[in-house]
Amino acid sequence: MKKRILLLITQTLFSLFIVSDLYGCSSENPLDENNTSKTEQENYDLKKFPEGCDPKEIGIKLTERYLQTPHSFWGNVSSDKKVTLVTYPDVCAWLGALWFTQSVKEENLYNRLVDRFEPLFTTDKILQPSMRPNVGNVVDFYVFGAVLLEIYKKRKEQKYLDLGMKYADGQWTLPANASATEKKWQDQDYSWQTRLWIDDMFMITALQDQAYLITGDRKYIDRSSREMVMYLNEIQRDNGLFYHAPDAPFFWGRGDGWMAVGMAQNLRIIPKDNPNRAKIEEAYKKMMKTLLRYQGRDGMWGQLIDDPNSWRETSATAMFTYAMIVGVKNGWLDKKTYGAAARKAWLALLTYLNEDYNLRNVCEGTGTKNDYNHYINRKRLVGDLHGQAALMWCAYALATDEVKRK
Repeated sequence: MKKRILLLITQTLFSLFIVSDLYGCSSENPLDENNTSKTEQENYDLKKFPEGCDPKEIGIKLTERYLQTPHSFWGNVSSDKKVTLVTYPDVCAWLGALWFTQSVKEENLYNRLVDRFEPLFTTDKILQPSMRPNVGNVVDFYVFGAVLLEIYKKRKEQKYLDLGMKYADGQWTLPANASATEKKWQDQDYSWQTRLWIDDMFMITALQDQAYLITGDRKYIDRSSREMVMYLNEIQRDNGLFYHAPDAPFFWGRGDGWMAVGMAQNLRIIPKDNPNRAKIEEAYKKMMKTLLRYQGRDGMWGQLIDDPNSWRETSATAMFTYAMIVGVKNGWLDKKTYGAAARKAWLALLTYLNEDYNLRNVCEGTGTKNDYNHYINRKRLVGDLHGQAALMWCAYALATDEVKRK
């Protein structure tokens, strides 16, 4: 046991040395989690970072890395399984890269991101996600439309608008073979894709929010916000967090990350006179307050949020960091308290990047299970797009002020 602990410590210190040397990033985060110096705690500056930790520099490297990465198998870039469609982790990374490159005016990188999409209209059309998949996670297929609409926003090419809106409108168009449950949700004016799963509140809202930004038609943002409030009423716990599922009472990091990001995105887009805005902001602040309490002294969050013994997980940490940055920049959160938390998390996350700009300690795809060990023993992947995407979102949010209200 002593040898194993010594080996783990040696590997960790070696990895941190490599990353620090790679970036020249003199992280303010202490290696000793018990070191909570006053200076480190009070630094809430989200504009100036140590050399090598600049969000624009990191975002460019992450974008270049994404462009070198083939379409993944549900986020796993090392899987030997056949890729049959563009999955939601790829969508999230693509969106983040598009947002980032536009905001920092990296036209060459932006054009390469668009060029990457072109084969999906021709030679790789088979990789377009089906709009009638015979699966339970239909929402994971439809969010693909958000990339199309984001490209249309700048390029104004009709083919992107037409296909993107098919996915957006499809979320509220009941299929002919709909189940009784799907019909029930549609009859209540919610998406037939409703499952009351926590990741839905990015997959559904992200696409509807994009449709609103493109068309200006408030029915899309009204759908999005109303769906969000229904989910909050049904599944948010008293402490502001969310179980992975009703029959899996665990606060799984990345699962809660989807809710955090979904609410932050919704709030920055929703009109001030929308009747659901106040409820969403209240729920968002409640969640952020609890997350703040569970942030590790090293700046990270665990695989299970409320378990201090669970391993540090990077995709969840990046998602919570993004949600806090958006809140600080929009004035919903106290800039000193949450700015310090976001800064500490950003710098901590960079110590998990390897020399290829792949993020370590990304939890593999995880289904629900009422079993503690199911979550604690998940594989820790490197370069998985769940993590790459969320870190890209952070770089985007820090590099510019475009995350302020639309």
